[in-house]
Amino acid sequence: MIARLRGRCVANTPDGLVLDVGGVGYLVAATPTAVRAATDSDEVSVHTYLHVREDALQLYGFAEPSERELFVQLLSVNGIGPKVALAIVSGSPAAELRRAIALEDTARFQAIPGIGKKTAERIVLELKEKLGAGVPEAAAPAASGAPTHLVARDALVELGWTVVEAEQALAETDPDLTPEERVRQALKKAA
Repeated sequence: MIARLRGRCVANTPDGLVLDVGGVGYLVAATPTAVRAATDSDEVSVHTYLHVREDALQLYGFAEPSERELFVQLLSVNGIGPKVALAIVSGSPAAELRRAIALEDTARFQAIPGIGKKTAERIVLELKEKLGAGVPEAAAPAASGAPTHLVARDALVELGWTVVEAEQALAETDPDLTPEERVRQALKKAA
């Protein structure tokens, strides 16, 4: 198993990053955070997952161990392959996705292209059981009594946005901000 690569990013192709590690170029399908980290520095360290198929070996890269861990958990869900799992992990921070699972927020997953209602329900059902011990802290509500992401998303939906549009806009905002600030950032980017 290749768990981590450290090297220099020599290319960013539609198929992924090419990391030069000791003279060997590894093609890594990576999350946007890993791509940003690779393009912003001379040397990058990427947490990886090696997916083995009968006809191919594919590397998937992540900026943080929490992204990789959630990716592996998503692969255990029936019907979720590595490309869909990468799309899910790429869409939002791992902590927010875990919170969505804990709160049974299937709309969060349906906002991701390629995820329908039944798949979103399966993700929540199967991973809520597996996350077990981490669920209470992941579901910790904000001071207002509701998770900040859901408050921001619901506010955008009330303004006429679809759930998909709201999720995509919020993915580009700072998750540490208050719901009001996240809505403001989303509205500014949309204008």
